[in-house]
Order: sequence, then C-alpha cells, then structure tokens
Amino acid sequence: MLDPSGAAGHDATLYFRERAGRDSDEFYANPEIGEFWIGPRPSLAQVAADLALPTLGIAELDEVVGSSDESTLIIRDADPDLTALIDARVAAAVVEAEDEAALPTIAFSPADGERDEVDESTLLAQDLSELRLVKDEYEIEQMRLAIAATARGFDDIIADFARITAHEQGERLVEGVFNGRARADGNAVGYDTIAASGPHACILHWTRNDGPVVPGDLMLVDAGVELDSYYTADITRTLPVSGTFSQTQRMIYEAVREAADAAFAIVRPGIKFREIHATAMGVIAQKTAQWGLLPVSAEEAIQPENQQHRRYMVHGTSHHLGLDVHDCAAARREMYLDGVLTAGMVFTIEPGLYFQPDDLTVPESFRGIGVRIEDDILVTPTGAENLSAAIPRTADDVEAWIARL
Repeated sequence: MLDPSGAAGHDATLYFRERAGRDSDEFYANPEIGEFWIGPRPSLAQVAADLALPTLGIAELDEVVGSSDESTLIIRDADPDLTALIDARVAAAVVEAEDEAALPTIAFSPADGERDEVDESTLLAQDLSELRLVKDEYEIEQMRLAIAATARGFDDIIADFARITAHEQGERLVEGVFNGRARADGNAVGYDTIAASGPHACILHWTRNDGPVVPGDLMLVDAGVELDSYYTADITRTLPVSGTFSQTQRMIYEAVREAADAAFAIVRPGIKFREIHATAMGVIAQKTAQWGLLPVSAEEAIQPENQQHRRYMVHGTSHHLGLDVHDCAAARREMYLDGVLTAGMVFTIEPGLYFQPDDLTVPESFRGIGVRIEDDILVTPTGAENLSAAIPRTADDVEAWIARL
C-alpha cells in the first residue's frame, strides 16, 4: 500500500500472509500456510528486515482499505484509466485475500438442492468428478503402467544413492533422477516430487528439495509418473539412507505399515470411503498410546472430541486417483467422503507418522523422524488389489531392495 505523505511522496507498507507457527491452530490444520505442511516461512519481522519495508499481516488490509478514503489508496493525479485499473486491482487483491483466508482444508461441492446457487463451471467440475469416480478397463491399465514406471523411478533413486549422498543438496538429485524417469517413460511427473530427507520428512508438502541426504536418516520420497494419457501414479516410500533402519526407525516404520495394511484389509465394495481412514487411525492411536505419547487411552483418543493421536498424523489416509493426483476432488461429499465403494474405484492408502524435530511430547530418539507409506488401490468385485504391491513395503523388504541395487 502506498499512502500519500505530502510532498515527500508516499509511505509504503507490505501486507502478506504471515507464517502459521506452533502458536496457531493453522500449524496443523491449514495445508496452505501451516508449517507442519509446507515448512517455515519468513515472519513479518524477517520480511521487514530483508526488504526494509514496514510489514503487516494480510488480515489487516481489509480494515485499512475500508477505513481509507480514495485519496489515500492510490495516486489520484494519475491518468483516469490507470486510476480505474489500480482501483480494480486493489479490490481484486482484497477479495482474493478474503477468499484465501476462508479457504477450508478440503472443499466439497454443494448438494443437489443447492445446484441453482452455484455457477455452471462448478457444476461441470462436480459432474466430471463424479463420472470419474469409477475407472474403466482402459483407465485401470493406464494406472498400472504409470505405477510400473514410478517403480522404475524409485529404483533409479536407490541406484544413485552414492552420488546423491555425496552432494550437499542431495534432495535435488533425488528429484532430478525421478523426473528424468518420468520424462523418459511418460509425459512428466504427476505432481511436484517430495524428496524429504531427515527432518524434512516431517513437513508434509516439502517440495523445496534443497537439503542433504545424510546416511543414518530416513528419506521420504512421494512421487508419481504421469503418462502421455495423463493418468498418474502416486506412491510414497520411506527409505533408510544407510541401507538399514535403526531400531526406533524400524518401530515407527512398521507401525505405519500396520496401519496401511489394516486399512487395505477392509477395502471391498459396499463399505464407506471414510471407513478406510478410521481404520488406519485406529492403529495409529494404538501405537502412539502404546509408546506413551497420549494423555488418554487409544479408545479415548479416537473419540471425535479427542483425537490426540492426530498430532502426529494430521492428513487424511486416502484420496481418489486418476487423471489428477487428487482426482474427483469436486465430487459431492455424499459421493466421495461419505460415498460407498464400488468396483473400479482407484485411490491411495497413505498413513504416516511425523515427529517434529522440536516436539517435546515425544522421546528425543523420535524427533525428526517422518514416515509415510503410500500405495495405489483398486477396488475389485470381491475386495481390493494393491496395484503398487510390487514396490517393496516391509522394513525387511526395503532393506533388501536397497542392498540389491
């Protein structure tokens, strides 16, 4: 904002979305700005120091605009057309800021009774999402091919571990190696590759990929090859960089795998999609209670009003997959989250455990460990098929995989 200050010119103030740190609910709940999701962002004071400008949070912009007369918003002796353009852009910025501030973690389209209150583009997205919930034979075959290419990408990463660990920003090499496979065997990556080594694995959407890959740490790789048909895989494996898990790493890893296996075991036509998440969370609650991390029992923790175990796993367990990594996202809640599984649906199962490096609620040996295991699941007429089961999953098999390559 440039505020006229007489003949001397204007006073400039920068308004922006500030960090959502541990002192805010958004730290855990907001995937757009929560540090649990995207990592640390600069504070108001840091940005002010870097740019030599006064800074304020974006939430204060509306109050300033609403309380200012037109002469304090823009340079009024500008060309009238330019003045109108600036006015429009200021107004648009305010609306965008308000929209972002109100954005929920997961958005679903309205129910049928509200169809006349939404625009046609929203209805089109909703209808297309719901048509894509069940895949046909061609789509399923494309998913198999995308997963096979992704498996080769993971092999490439492990085979290049020596070069990756020798580089001071080895995460970049992980990203580059996988992207090379995606371009060779498909169209591109289906989404930004997450190559998160050590404590970066505790940041759910870590895509900066600029840290070292250090022996003794775990490296979480969340990646998928997109084919020329635009169907994409979405796989996560957590790899011990040195080739073997420590005792604590193995314990946490196997707990996550047990949660994934329990969720997979219930998948069949007729159950509700949300039951998958509930089943995985039951195991996560049991394990964290068993380790003494919860102030209540596992049975108490899973009650809706409690959820203490969610401190260590804040995301959902599953999302549909296909032409988009988060396919069918505009479908109505009753068709998606509350929907009933049907043969031909393809979705992920991806529980995890993430222990922040400075989390004093967990033993020191846990801090900085992040584990996620993600597979792509097809609902069959009689149950389910793990389409990515050929990519090693158990701790023993992962160690053998690394030793083999």
